Amino acid sequence: MSMLRYEKLAAELEGMIASGALRHGDRLPSVRRLSLERRLSISTVLQALRQLEERSLVEARPQSGYFVRPAGQARAEPRARTTPVSPVPVDVSQRLVRVLQAGMQPGVAPFAAALPAPSLLPLAALHRLYAGVARRHPKLLEGGSHVNMDEPALVRQLVRRSLAWGGPLAGEEIVVTNSCTEALSLCLRAVTQPGDTVAVESPAYYLMLQLLETLGLKALEIPTDPRTGISVEALDLATRHGGIAACLLVPNASNPLGSVMPDDSKRRLANLLASRNVAVIEDDIYGDLHFASQRPWPIKAFDTAGNVMLCSSFSKSLTPSLRIGFVAAGRYRAAIALQKTITSGATNPITQHVLAEYLASGSFERHLRGLRRCYESQVESMRAAVGRYFPAATRMAQPQGGFVLWVELPEEFDASRLHQRAVAENLAYVPGELFSASSMYRNCLRLNCGNPHTPEIDDAVRRLGALMEKP
Repeated sequence: MSMLRYEKLAAELEGMIASGALRHGDRLPSVRRLSLERRLSISTVLQALRQLEERSLVEARPQSGYFVRPAGQARAEPRARTTPVSPVPVDVSQRLVRVLQAGMQPGVAPFAAALPAPSLLPLAALHRLYAGVARRHPKLLEGGSHVNMDEPALVRQLVRRSLAWGGPLAGEEIVVTNSCTEALSLCLRAVTQPGDTVAVESPAYYLMLQLLETLGLKALEIPTDPRTGISVEALDLATRHGGIAACLLVPNASNPLGSVMPDDSKRRLANLLASRNVAVIEDDIYGDLHFASQRPWPIKAFDTAGNVMLCSSFSKSLTPSLRIGFVAAGRYRAAIALQKTITSGATNPITQHVLAEYLASGSFERHLRGLRRCYESQVESMRAAVGRYFPAATRMAQPQGGFVLWVELPEEFDASRLHQRAVAENLAYVPGELFSASSMYRNCLRLNCGNPHTPEIDDAVRRLGALMEKP
């Protein structure tokens, strides 16, 4: 039987990869060029490339094209899973605290908490700015305010930066917070009551589940694709008859999958939930850490009803110690500002000025360009190491930003039970079930890729893989 045209093109490209004519990391000719040179339709070329993707021979990088994967990395991606149809109470905090504490012990490989290596951060520049701000603004330590909480200089810089996010944001909707975590918490307090149900991605960032737990809220897990994020179709069904107070999600470089929602999905989600009066709480902490040529827009960029609360911080890009975040709160600004007033008051004014001056200097954008390259390289190195050392049937996400890697082991593995053995060997990670309110993903785990992939890191991955020789 003769081959179809797309199958023939796929076979030719596969042969070039096998022969070494196309090597790991090489960019394939563009879709348009292949179409012109081979006299094939665009759809035929795309079908051939999708076939190579399914065989894990090439990978698509947003805005960049198709690239050859390393041989040891030829692994399928995880599949979106069917989630429970009913909301459930959340109970992850105690287990999570134990996991994170174990991962922070001296000598333990840093694969648990999603923290960047200090060597990647502009700490010296921030030290100088703190000293300069303290000299120039000595009265900042003289008092505090529970009313005037946001430093105008910082708000101006946030508005200016939002021009690249499909903005600009309105300065009057911004509330500066002590972290992105506080921003998320304030948003939840503003739009929910204990016992309410909140829709979340599945898998969901464990800190979000912790917040739901502490506020007495239930979680409804929505199927989430490792490439394109939360299913808008499933969210449509879940919210059709009411009962959902809010949707809490990370659409850009999600934690733990690293997925990025397409713009059309973001637009549909924003319109759908506004029409059903379901508040959207958006964590965009990884938006600046994208791997594409252009920054992905947040859902907030498609919000015309003031229904989206955009939360972020600089903990993953500057330093976690800044403890500076913000929320662009839309029509919920008054309620969120009230919650901020009665819980923590104004965020540290000195740090607000330090951040404002750093952003105004232009240093942040230069720093981000280098940081994104580092994170992308570290994620790719971790994926290659997992491909070399983990069981043959292991699946891996293909992050489009950030610095975490979601790994799906064969079904017979229990990542929580394996974690106990790993800690005894000075190895750490976060078991997958902690990213689910209903304890899904027992055969999954998340690895932090925030550190340069040194020989020591590679050996730690090898040792972790060796523990998986038997389930």
